Amino acid sequence: MNIFQRLASKVLLGPAESGRAASGVPEASAEDDDQALVLRAQAGDMRAYDELVTRHRGRIYAMIRNMVKNETDAWDLSQEAFIKAWRALPRFEAKARFSTWMYRIAHNTVYDFTRRRRPEGGDEINDELFTRDRIDPAAVATPSESRSPDQALAGDELRGKIEAALEKLSPEHREAVILKDVQGLAYKEIAEVMECSLGTVMSRLFYARQKLQSLLKDEYDAR
Repeated sequence: MNIFQRLASKVLLGPAESGRAASGVPEASAEDDDQALVLRAQAGDMRAYDELVTRHRGRIYAMIRNMVKNETDAWDLSQEAFIKAWRALPRFEAKARFSTWMYRIAHNTVYDFTRRRRPEGGDEINDELFTRDRIDPAAVATPSESRSPDQALAGDELRGKIEAALEKLSPEHREAVILKDVQGLAYKEIAEVMECSLGTVMSRLFYARQKLQSLLKDEYDAR
């Protein structure tokens, strides 16, 4: 794990989600479970899609929140991404992991929003799937009862520094480093999400990490 991953994983993703990523649960098992749920959802089982939303909403929200820097927009865009996924689910052929496909939809949703500067309205899916009181407790900005005031203050301060540094990157460099160092996607998955070559992914990551190291020099030196 590089220094930026250590700095960012807990404050940008959330301790519960970052702990889950390091829990040792076999990735293949989670993928198999997703595929089974997708098949049920494609057959019209809304409870199966509810489970898929529950599994992935924290990371999707975290990705979008770290890209758009606005909690209200992030909630709206997360909902929009899952609504789009539901509508497109009959065409999903499991050639990629569901999570990768979901990141791709979120990527397109954010870039569409960036172009028009406002979220689309309207949906044809049960809004109960997306109510805020059911959001993943690991999602960014969800209060954590386990942190002391000092820990919360230190975490908020570090988050502010990291977000300010990320804001100085281009959208492409920012998304690449978030997908790799915060969300933990593989290079191939990032290339699929961003629709670019592996070489482009590696180049963007190299530049982003060098820039972040310069911008967060004091935090890097303290580690």
